[in-house]
Amino acid sequence: MAPRSPHFAALVARAPDNELFRFSLAQALLAEGRPEEAAPHYTFCVAKKADWMMPRILLGKLHLAAGRKAQARPLLVEALELAISQTHEDPERELRAILTELPA
Repeated sequence: MAPRSPHFAALVARAPDNELFRFSLAQALLAEGRPEEAAPHYTFCVAKKADWMMPRILLGKLHLAAGRKAQARPLLVEALELAISQTHEDPERELRAILTELPA
């Protein structure tokens, strides 16, 4: 399967403020094993939409995988609050489990 990131990178180049293109690019980069390149695009999505849970979860997990627990925690806490308020039960359970393992 050919990498998908070039397709989404071209879309982002044409519309850099489009958070859906950025999210798709981040997803493609992550699937290609390029998490550090995905991070800025997830960060953009987090900043753009206060009620978007998924980029917070994915960016938080990315930080965890890189050993950046202090950066991961606030994102995961925000994601948990969104999961609760938006009644997303599976992400809520997953986030509670992750946060239990993280120091406050």
